Amino acid sequence: LRLLPQQRYLRAERAEVSALERKRNVLCCLITHILKVEKQLHVDNLVFRVIEACQKGELGPGLQFLSFCCHSVDVLSCVLHLLNQGYLQRQEERPHVLEY
Repeated sequence: LRLLPQQRYLRAERAEVSALERKRNVLCCLITHILKVEKQLHVDNLVFRVIEACQKGELGPGLQFLSFCCHSVDVLSCVLHLLNQGYLQRQEERPHVLEY
């Protein structure tokens, strides 16, 4: 019986999954931080603010992180995730406005 070495592509897939999870966590933190400050925000403005923060690598004084590229689809996916988890809410009369 001979043991085969672990395939390299398996390690690469794990690293990619880990990077995607970290990216999603950062995006979710950015979304909640922005909405905690603003209290309510139109979803388009929220997406713009999150993408801008990702490009700059900072959210405000003393809050810095490594900048990375994100797209509106990434942000909207995280918004839906946070809505499903109950962290965010939509206004009934204006469903395009999000609240923390």
